[in-house]
Amino acid sequence: MKTAVIRSQAQVVDEHTEAGADGGEPLELDPRAVAPRDARKLSRQFFRRMAELEEGTYDYQYARNTLIEMNMSLVRFAAGRFRGRGDDMDDIVQTGMIGLIKAIDRFELSREVEFTSFALPYIVGEIKRFFRDTTWAVHVPRRLQELRVELAKAREELASRLDREPTVAELATLMNITERQVVEGQIAANGYNSSSLDAALTGDGPESGESVLADFIGVEEEGLRLVEDFHTLAPLMAELSERDREIIHLRFVEEATQAEIGERLGCSQMHVSRLIKRIIARLREGMLGELGCA
Repeated sequence: MKTAVIRSQAQVVDEHTEAGADGGEPLELDPRAVAPRDARKLSRQFFRRMAELEEGTYDYQYARNTLIEMNMSLVRFAAGRFRGRGDDMDDIVQTGMIGLIKAIDRFELSREVEFTSFALPYIVGEIKRFFRDTTWAVHVPRRLQELRVELAKAREELASRLDREPTVAELATLMNITERQVVEGQIAANGYNSSSLDAALTGDGPESGESVLADFIGVEEEGLRLVEDFHTLAPLMAELSERDREIIHLRFVEEATQAEIGERLGCSQMHVSRLIKRIIARLREGMLGELGCA
């Protein structure tokens, strides 16, 4: 039954063309029912039809959409080359569809090449660009992204040949690069995937249940607390007089002694001590007030 439907699609196009219905009603067929082996012939008919139509019209859009649906098998074929990378195949196919659409919009029958030969580089190129630019968890130079792919191929080849994981030296010999470059590529590969620190752990071990990854590899960064304190302290420092700010700067930035500060300001060491205590008390009160409101 399916073969009969497919043949009828091809016959419809042939009959439509032989009838010279170039300016008549748009050709109607089910593009998803067209077998890949028939899509090549039918595609030429629709490209010829598009060349005669005005862009933006209903007939033009119908022909363009039919070409897209009829050649989706090219996208699935190209996407199959990237199977096993750990990415969602639906995302890869959707990306390949962008390449197919670009190929359809740029193809010209006057090139005298098969559309499949013209379209595949567009589709594959779009998928490769997707992997290079959007799937890495952190930014990695393109040179290292490409090295990662070549390294994965070499590792797979050697692993099947040696029946074990290859060493860095063996990978370097096969790829004709230095061991340092191999290590660099292996380190760069770590940036391809990432896990959230809030990701829940699953399993039967004691670390499973309600635990998250941060419970085991996360550490409290003391410097972050300092950053928060500095942000709170900044507006309080701005409210001090110029003289008070100078005293704080001399004491805690330049680490001058109270006697040295007294000489700079023309007052006694005892007076400087009282001034510093007063300023610090004022800042502490402001800090505690900010924290209390938070």
